[in-house]
Amino acid sequence: MEQNVGATDKRVRIGLGAIAGLVSIGVLAGALPLPLLAAPVLGLGAVILLVTGLTGFCGLYSVLGMDTCPVDTR
Repeated sequence: MEQNVGATDKRVRIGLGAIAGLVSIGVLAGALPLPLLAAPVLGLGAVILLVTGLTGFCGLYSVLGMDTCPVDTR
């Protein structure tokens, strides 16, 4: 898998993933007034964002032909 996620994109994904994960935990703990269904949705979104941010590879970017990584890693 070649990287197709650039440095800024990685930072944004990791930050949003962390926030989504914390909100998911807050919903499960009852600290946030959101529907209980929001917890697994936010949790899954957090996992996807964190994995793509940490690995530097996004499958959707590959399908769409997008690449935000300025360095050719081939």
